[in-house]
Amino acid sequence: MDHTIDSGTGRKRWYRQLYFWVLVAIVIGILVGWLAPETGEAMQPIGTTFVEAMKMLIGPIVFLTIVGGIASVADLKKVGVTGLKALTYFQIGTIFAMIMGLVAINIFRLGDGVNADASKIETSGTAAELIEKGENQQWWEFLTHIVPGSVAGPFVEGDILQIIFMAVIFGIALNAVGKVGAPVLDAVQRLTKVIFKVLNFIMKAAPLGAFGAMAFAVGKYGVETLSSLGWLILLFYGTSIVFVIVVLGGVMAFLKLNIFKMFKHFKEELLLILGTSTAEPALPGLMRKLEHAGVKKETVGLVVPTGYSFNLDGAAIYLSLAAVYIAQATNTDLTIGQQLGMLAVMLLTSKGAAGVAGGGFIALTATLSTLGTIPAAGIMLIFGIDKFMSECRALVNFCGNAVATLFIAWWDKSLDVDRVRRVFNGEKVAPLNAPAAHSLISDPPAETPVRTPGTDNVTTSHTELPVEAGAR
Repeated sequence: MDHTIDSGTGRKRWYRQLYFWVLVAIVIGILVGWLAPETGEAMQPIGTTFVEAMKMLIGPIVFLTIVGGIASVADLKKVGVTGLKALTYFQIGTIFAMIMGLVAINIFRLGDGVNADASKIETSGTAAELIEKGENQQWWEFLTHIVPGSVAGPFVEGDILQIIFMAVIFGIALNAVGKVGAPVLDAVQRLTKVIFKVLNFIMKAAPLGAFGAMAFAVGKYGVETLSSLGWLILLFYGTSIVFVIVVLGGVMAFLKLNIFKMFKHFKEELLLILGTSTAEPALPGLMRKLEHAGVKKETVGLVVPTGYSFNLDGAAIYLSLAAVYIAQATNTDLTIGQQLGMLAVMLLTSKGAAGVAGGGFIALTATLSTLGTIPAAGIMLIFGIDKFMSECRALVNFCGNAVATLFIAWWDKSLDVDRVRRVFNGEKVAPLNAPAAHSLISDPPAETPVRTPGTDNVTTSHTELPVEAGAR
């Protein structure tokens, strides 16, 4: 008997599962960064190498899954309707998230009393580059930015928005050509399996990646950074938790599902995000598990990648909360009308920085520059704690996209809620494409069509089932 397997469920024991070792790596990384900061900083290449290896596959996975999903759908109108439903849900969710950020910072007003002089705030290094990039970005640029300048460019730069655009166009074209595109679709599906196998290999290094990223973060920024703006960090985390439990939990309750059981089901992905501070490495796992839970492949392939660019609930809370905090800290009075106008601008600027390094700061700077009432240099007041907020942003974004995909599947009347509930409960559920066990016994031998090479003649052959010795 294999002692590494739980005899009751056939699953690996807890100490053999990936999430356990990722959690151990996070704890060790925190200790190394805290007790030996210089050593912790030196661990940066380990974390960045793992994240880069994951990002290397994100573009191909997004492209192949969207193309495969759209090309295999019989009715393209359904794809368009699903896309419109997803975008509608994304915008509504983003508005709710931003409003919660506004309400929280207006109630607690943590920026009052800081009295920062915006004219004396100096910008330098990475922060100065992000501010400059944000100031030069227009609110409408995300529309024109969607169209890539070359076919290879989006994959080289890791621009998810442009990859989604190319995948949708290619998938529609492949669907439209019919039988001519069948070999291409078959190649796409085969290549998708290969890419996911490569992903499985890389995921074995997830504990190392989480250790390196966490050790660097704590060693570089230190726990002392938390003291000056600790209350702002706590407010952001508290607001995010309320949003996830109340808003996203409410959506799950509407679907008659339990959000806490969803957390347990995605524990590996959530711990991976916590360790690496980015939601991108968890995207493939989210797609695979949602498909297993019963969400159609084409729905997952369209909604999840699009949500990673358009459904950023955590970033939305951060943007509204941070913008008003800066206004309060620099003694810039904002009326309710001005704050609501700021939300309207953020709905656009937040999309323009999706998938870009420092995207949160770029979107925040672009918003402040567009409004012209809050000094953009004020983001230096919160630059030091941004790293401690990135984990929470990524976790909320991930949860928001998981819930969004389930809701869109329900909206399309294609969600098997009972199967999702059983999967989230940890029950052993057979893959959707697996044949029923009883059919091998009770059903008659299947008639298998056989096509003669080079002709259109089709004959039928009966598959004879294996018979135990002595049965004849």
